[in-house]
Amino acid sequence: MLIAIVAHHSRRTMAEELASKLEADIVFMDEHSAGANSNHLRALRWAAEQSDRVIIIEEDALPVEGFRDKAQDWLARFPDDMLSFYLGTGRPPQYQMQIAERLIVADKTRADYITLSRLIHGVCYSVPPEHVQRVLSRWDNSKPADYAVGDAWGGSVIYPCYSLVDHADGEPVERHPDSAPRTESRRAWRLA
Repeated sequence: MLIAIVAHHSRRTMAEELASKLEADIVFMDEHSAGANSNHLRALRWAAEQSDRVIIIEEDALPVEGFRDKAQDWLARFPDDMLSFYLGTGRPPQYQMQIAERLIVADKTRADYITLSRLIHGVCYSVPPEHVQRVLSRWDNSKPADYAVGDAWGGSVIYPCYSLVDHADGEPVERHPDSAPRTESRRAWRLA
């Protein structure tokens, strides 16, 4: 398992601290504010050249204690599936009711994960190595990074009920296409 961090230059210290904590393999620093889409694309291109599975994590992710071992367990359980290690509140608002309902069902059935039809957060995710090339071939530069990844993946995504990372939820470094302010709390529903 390899870890690639995607980071904005204004958060260099945050990225370096995260890289040290997780013993990350590489940091993709967006030096010229090219945007998250471009930076996630760089990380996925690097992932395509690796034989091991890669976890891509944003610099404002807050990993739980024992992140590497916990992530490795999930990757071993779901070698052919896309995994998101962050399931967040607030954004995007149109998914929050569905998340709540699925978590309730998971609790009732004692399931430890839910699935959603797409990737809704780019905070921390992993694409199976044999599918990275397909994701790259279907990439859309015009979409926000999380939707670009998820839509290029084109299938359902597994979300552990207890996220392996939280989100620092600071001021966004990028202007969002909808120009809507991000006022909702953007934290994990539950943490491992």
